[in-house]
Amino acid sequence: MSKWINETIVDRKSEIFMSSHASDKFVYHEPGLQHQFEDMKQQEESVSIGMWMFLVQEIMFFGGLFTVYLVFRSKYPMAFAAGSNHLDVVMGFVNTLVLIVSSLTMALTVYYAQKGDRMKQVALIVLTMIFGAVFLGVKAVEYTAKYNDGLIPVAGLNKKVKADHNADHATAAPVEKPCYEVEHGAAEHHYVNPRGEFLWADCSLAKLAQDENYLTDSEKIGYFSNGQIDANKFRDKVQIFYWIYFVMTGLHALHMIVGLGLMTWLLWTAWRGYYSADYYMPVEMSGLYWHFVDIVWIFLFPLLYLLGRHFLH
Repeated sequence: MSKWINETIVDRKSEIFMSSHASDKFVYHEPGLQHQFEDMKQQEESVSIGMWMFLVQEIMFFGGLFTVYLVFRSKYPMAFAAGSNHLDVVMGFVNTLVLIVSSLTMALTVYYAQKGDRMKQVALIVLTMIFGAVFLGVKAVEYTAKYNDGLIPVAGLNKKVKADHNADHATAAPVEKPCYEVEHGAAEHHYVNPRGEFLWADCSLAKLAQDENYLTDSEKIGYFSNGQIDANKFRDKVQIFYWIYFVMTGLHALHMIVGLGLMTWLLWTAWRGYYSADYYMPVEMSGLYWHFVDIVWIFLFPLLYLLGRHFLH
């Protein structure tokens, strides 16, 4: 009797197993639905929450960098203004326009993904990628200029100029000349820099602030030695500006590179007709990321390129 019961149970389990697997063949899976989600709504909610958590973390990260910049700038406004005035505001403005337009093309990409228009999606993704590449190209030109001028804050990473190279046009090392005698713009000349060190000679803003009596307490301590403006001390404070500049713009450029990689994947999937009016979530999430990166630059541009520029006008 017990043997018959056991055989019956085993046969019943086999029937249940086979029927459940047979029924799986007829289960309808929505386009793009991953196996770990029950339905598309659950997947979209999960992805949306994940993306917003990521963006909040990124906002906190860049917010910390902005806070560091503002704290140091409040302590040494003239040194930061001197560094800012050496940046190419035209290139910064061009890059701002490029990213604003790229945000528009990305928004239109999401719109046409919702409409299910494959060809317009592809065309707009390509345009967005071109604008992103233009932005990185302009940054590469800016970085090259800083490399040539000796303004990369890491010793040894600037252009190494031999002592006998362009001797007729070379100036003395900035520390050999009293700071207040160096005219604004002197840092743009070709220095003799055999070790590729950070170079800065223009202390005119510190001298101006001293004459007008609006140096901060931190500046009175940080720029002077024996009552005179110390070129080395002022250069060190300008170097802080360039440290922050390269860290912030470099991290932003890294996010742009990640964004271009994301756009490449998006272009491939859009070309294959992966997105439709029923499924466009990856395009929408990619758009959120791209807009975030653009907004970060919109804050970086005035903070780094424009703040303090009025001191020389």
